[in-house]
Amino acid sequence: MGHKFSKFLACCWGAGQNDPATKDHIGCTEIEDKSGTNDLKRFRMYKFDELWKATSGFAEEKIVSVHGEKAPNVIYKGTLANEVEIAVKRFNKSAWPDSMQFFEEARVVGQLRNQRLANLLGCCCEADNRLLVAEYMPNDTLANHLFHWEYQPMNWTMRMRVALRVAQALEYCTSKGCAVYHDLNAYRVLFDNEANPRLSCFGLMKNSQVGKSYSTNLAFTPPEYVKTGRVSPECVTYSFGTLLLDLLSGKHIPPRYALDQFSDKNGLILTDSCLEGQLSNDERIDLLCLAAHCLQSEPQERPNPKSLVSALIPLQKDSEVPSHVLMPIPFDADALPLSPLGEACVKMDLTAIHEVMMKIGYKDDEEGTATELGFQIWVDQLQKALNSKKKGDAAFRHKDFKTAINSYTEFIEIGSMVSPTVYARSSLCYLMNDVPEEALNAALQAQEIYLHWSLASYLQAVALFALGREEEAKAALKKGSTLEWKKNRK
Repeated sequence: MGHKFSKFLACCWGAGQNDPATKDHIGCTEIEDKSGTNDLKRFRMYKFDELWKATSGFAEEKIVSVHGEKAPNVIYKGTLANEVEIAVKRFNKSAWPDSMQFFEEARVVGQLRNQRLANLLGCCCEADNRLLVAEYMPNDTLANHLFHWEYQPMNWTMRMRVALRVAQALEYCTSKGCAVYHDLNAYRVLFDNEANPRLSCFGLMKNSQVGKSYSTNLAFTPPEYVKTGRVSPECVTYSFGTLLLDLLSGKHIPPRYALDQFSDKNGLILTDSCLEGQLSNDERIDLLCLAAHCLQSEPQERPNPKSLVSALIPLQKDSEVPSHVLMPIPFDADALPLSPLGEACVKMDLTAIHEVMMKIGYKDDEEGTATELGFQIWVDQLQKALNSKKKGDAAFRHKDFKTAINSYTEFIEIGSMVSPTVYARSSLCYLMNDVPEEALNAALQAQEIYLHWSLASYLQAVALFALGREEEAKAALKKGSTLEWKKNRK
């Protein structure tokens, strides 16, 4: 691969252009000094009981992500007694049999404090438990914002800000003796309360004492790692190159395919169509050249993090514009004014919620579910399901909530169709009949079908308030408010 790309690497780094490392750049010391994260407490040991309570007993609904096959580990959202939100990574007990080695590796990572990182706050090594505790980042991963966006795509300015800040994070870590990062990818980049991108500290530690450092497809894995099984700083640069391709294309494209396209002068094909009019051809070429430099087959030919930072600074725009405006994500969801529906949830005004839901009608119509049904309406089972739904809708409209529950339950049990609205209406019916546990389950089902539906989050909040789970209810209310705000900004 290295020989094939020599021509366009020459155009990027050849005659008439200085090596990026010679340009002015934002050094890691400056980043560190300006960081508010220096106010964080020092790395400490957590009691298992403390983390158990923070995660509601490591409840399934607290799971943020699951990774690994041979040595699975799970990340949970938690809330400490002082209301501080945390991310807790829980390892399989066989992943780190040596508690001292686990602690020592965690302690090294825990000494880092930087505004470009989601910092490691501490760990737990009690008995067979192996847990890491980090700052919680509430605004999702780069992968979700880049590959699975719903309301609007990430713009070019924000994508280049992400690239620069990840490079700055790597530069800082390298300066502190932590140059190795395991499996750098779009899921490792998180967004904080202000929608600023942060690199997860979890990638600075292996997933197990002897486990693999890369979980991605071989097509995205540094070639030397495939041969040696060892991660080097140059491997990290290679992974950063794949991240640059992700940011340009809006897709997770195998590096070899992407660079083949570029070598054939089809770089435009690699550019996300959502970015039309947002970047010049020179900017696209600059980013592709940098990616190609990172993806060289010979490790020694790849740039170091300091050079990456220098190369990305000229691609920055609107540096004074806050990240939450560029995304857009609300600066603080707690500060968002509650909508009438949100107010009704806080007041537990079920009648007002019913009125709003009647005005909203069926969410399924937006998802295309109703359109598909017409082609199979003659099927007896589907007809029976539709009749149950219609009977439930009539009862819901006339506030006969017990009949509505029975009819909607029959519709769900037939199982021919899936309807988030039926689950949402069932949730309110259960609340009207003072069965909050069933109401919560139905609202969760509605959210599982339609992840970004604010009404499902609001109904969960009401059910949780009714169950006396106030902190969880506030979190669900905050989520509903944020989703509603995003929807209105579409």
